[in-house]
Amino acid sequence: MLIFVFQVWEQLIGSKSPMVNVFMAVPTIYSKLIEYYDQHFTQPRVQDFIRAVCKERIRLMVSGSAALPQPVLKRWAEITGHVLLERYGMTEISMALSNLLKGPHVPGTGVLPLPGVTVWIAVPEVKAGLEGKEGELLVRGSSVFQKYWNKPQETADTFTEDGCFKTGTDTLLFISTYGMYWIMGRTSVDIIKSGGYKISALDVERHLLAHPDITDVAVIGAPDPTWGQKVTAVVQLKKGKTLTLSQLKAWAREHMAPYTIPTGLILVEEMPRNQMGKVNKKDLIQDQSS
Repeated sequence: MLIFVFQVWEQLIGSKSPMVNVFMAVPTIYSKLIEYYDQHFTQPRVQDFIRAVCKERIRLMVSGSAALPQPVLKRWAEITGHVLLERYGMTEISMALSNLLKGPHVPGTGVLPLPGVTVWIAVPEVKAGLEGKEGELLVRGSSVFQKYWNKPQETADTFTEDGCFKTGTDTLLFISTYGMYWIMGRTSVDIIKSGGYKISALDVERHLLAHPDITDVAVIGAPDPTWGQKVTAVVQLKKGKTLTLSQLKAWAREHMAPYTIPTGLILVEEMPRNQMGKVNKKDLIQDQSS
């Protein structure tokens, strides 16, 4: 990974580097680039050079495939002068939602549907006083696929009667407020039901990544006989740092809602990720169940 990260930086700022129209990467890559930058590019004149080159040679930088943590967005802007553009999509629909190209970029949101895309939120029930809508995202547009190959029943289950695509087994929940769609996560692994609360694992992760000693985190709902699920943080620490569950809780009480504070902590040397840079939470949950 270290060699790969060096090569990416070399391509971005090297003397023979070309002009870049669009640079796209998953949040993990940006995190690794930031880590390498902080370790190796410590001289102010080098930092000024990198920022100037990135602003001059790169038109747009995009993050996708997973939720973009707020600390990554902020730090990358400090380093390169680029505010990462986050968008949401999946294999069946291509890209559907995006932050504004020229406007505020809020991590975890897709401000507007892309041209040719129409979205709805299927609300299972109406709740008094609810700001916005919470439910399953439905998508219709020319970029939506037609069917799963040789799977007619799965295809039928995936679409509504009027032809809207339901975001699938790994459904995404959004809250729509003032035209913005907030990505809460996949219902199968990112929505934790604990003691009557419905908790977004992605939201908990965004908060925990602000902890000064945490470099990477995945939050899962581990089975619990009392609460149904308990919020469990799988954490990779920065080199030389230590952290206990009681220390994490003490920090979290000052930054997070009480019901979202992790009640379980698992420390790992390296966060297990697939080739797309995503954590397989189903495997982590299964490990906790066994």
